Amino acid sequence: MGVRNLAGFRGTVVWRGEDTYERTRRAMLWNGWKPDRYPELIARATSTDDVVRAVRFAVRSGLRVAVRGGGHSWCGSPVRDGMLLDLSGLGGIAVDASARTASIRPATSNRELAATLTAHGLSFPVGHGGDVPASGYLLAGGIGWNSRVLGPACRSVREVEVVTADGEVVRANSRENPELFWAARGAGPGFPGAVTRFEIDLHPLPAAMTASTHVYALADLDAVAEFAAELCPRLPAQAEPGLLLAPSPEGVAPQPEGRVVILSATAFTDTAGDAAAALAPLESCPAAGRALLRRSGTPTSFASLYGVSSGLWPPGRRYAADTAWSGADLREVLSRCHKAVSTAPSSGSLVLVTPDPLPDDAATAPDMAFSMRDRVLVSCYAIWQGAVGDKSNNAWLRAAMAELEPVTTGHYVAEADLPAAPSRAARSFSEPSWRRIEELRARVDPDGVFHTYLGHG
Repeated sequence: MGVRNLAGFRGTVVWRGEDTYERTRRAMLWNGWKPDRYPELIARATSTDDVVRAVRFAVRSGLRVAVRGGGHSWCGSPVRDGMLLDLSGLGGIAVDASARTASIRPATSNRELAATLTAHGLSFPVGHGGDVPASGYLLAGGIGWNSRVLGPACRSVREVEVVTADGEVVRANSRENPELFWAARGAGPGFPGAVTRFEIDLHPLPAAMTASTHVYALADLDAVAEFAAELCPRLPAQAEPGLLLAPSPEGVAPQPEGRVVILSATAFTDTAGDAAAALAPLESCPAAGRALLRRSGTPTSFASLYGVSSGLWPPGRRYAADTAWSGADLREVLSRCHKAVSTAPSSGSLVLVTPDPLPDDAATAPDMAFSMRDRVLVSCYAIWQGAVGDKSNNAWLRAAMAELEPVTTGHYVAEADLPAAPSRAARSFSEPSWRRIEELRARVDPDGVFHTYLGHG
């Protein structure tokens, strides 16, 4: 078979065995680590019509389809057998400022969306990774900046355009194809279709975004954990806290244990006074006098926040990641994270702990596939260089998650290590939502045109 079989396809098609195949396959993932999985062909679409033609060709050819937005899946979900359908050529944003809505294509990055909306005085709960595109982020739920106020980003999705398993283009919203719409808000890489457009609701831009960051030696973790456990429940929703067990940031000398504790909070408020009040509790940490670095009440922006995250997750490294939701006391969670990070074979690896990342309104939230949540979200990242470290770093990640397992209630599908266990995908949703996803897939994609979750089924 060759490109001639995709009649009318205007994008690029690369078949396995062609000279450019391996270079193209490796470019499908941002991660420096590449899985040993080889699609039969890679179809890089330039339009919704291209997506339709690609899906119809896959059906005729008996090829299963995996969809790629920007290749930021840590475990490489889009790189599967069959067809890899690449949507990275479908970009663009159209903002209706008066209606506070926008139409975005799947390749639109968080950084691009934030910059465009800022120019209009508007915002969206964009993801913490600036280069991550809308498609994977929104489909997986989207826990991002200011999600403590606005909820997961998928809550602000009002409609999607979907190419279905039979190659038809449909709209899905609360009135048309409501089951597909339900799944598009959180089902993640198991969604049975290719989303080619998102219609989203927008929000006023917080006028006084402000950040405070305190860096402590790892020896002070118990004191910081005790303080954070009391602090975080008292912070207003507009203040987003986080604790990072990570290598020393710029301006802090390397520490004996190879890691520091970074306690931070970002306020999304409309006045400097409100921001100062929201962040003031951080200054009362009993260990404050021993801080290695204190930056308090610094005005910030989405562009600045993305500069920080790019430094923590630099391109070109090899990564493995996993997540855990926990309802345990923050002190116990951090103690287990300390044990895990202390054995990391790579000095670049880190653990991010986010207390209460979402509003406490699960009972009144819209009905969405996004349904797994708890009091604390833990994200573990093995970060290393060179293939020689692949085995040891992946083994460390699995061991770190095993340390957390006694207090784990589920996973966040966007960054879950799906191949780690057959149950990983199911544990990323409530039991009723998981059954509903499986039933929907069987109904709208009975032949399994679109791949299910990596590691499942």
